[in-house]
Amino acid sequence: MKKFEDIGILVARIMMPILFIVAGYGKITAYTGTQQYMESMGVPGFLLPLTILLEFGGGLAIMFGFLTRTTALFTAAFTLLTAFLFHNNFADEVNQLMFMKNLTIAGGFLLLGIIGPGAFSLDRLLNKRW
Repeated sequence: MKKFEDIGILVARIMMPILFIVAGYGKITAYTGTQQYMESMGVPGFLLPLTILLEFGGGLAIMFGFLTRTTALFTAAFTLLTAFLFHNNFADEVNQLMFMKNLTIAGGFLLLGIIGPGAFSLDRLLNKRW
């Protein structure tokens, strides 16, 4: 199994950020509406550019294996934060599911932050360890 490890990490790195890339792009195209929604949930709208940067830019960085460990750890923290801010209505079954989905995603990004990008990555090409 060891010989397939780098290929498995590459496939995971491609699959994991798809949700974030699509969500980040959606926030760009629906900027005002997203900003209003964030503010209605008590999150300052001025944080939207950082959210887009992490979701869209960070998603692409993970996919290509650039600054993988750092980006993965930031994404794990962001995903936990959004779980607690936006999916904390546990009386609602959909919110419970979304909360658990976010925990699962955060766990995957935490693991990626620990194991690193694998051989097929810009980090490896640039000889970056962190």
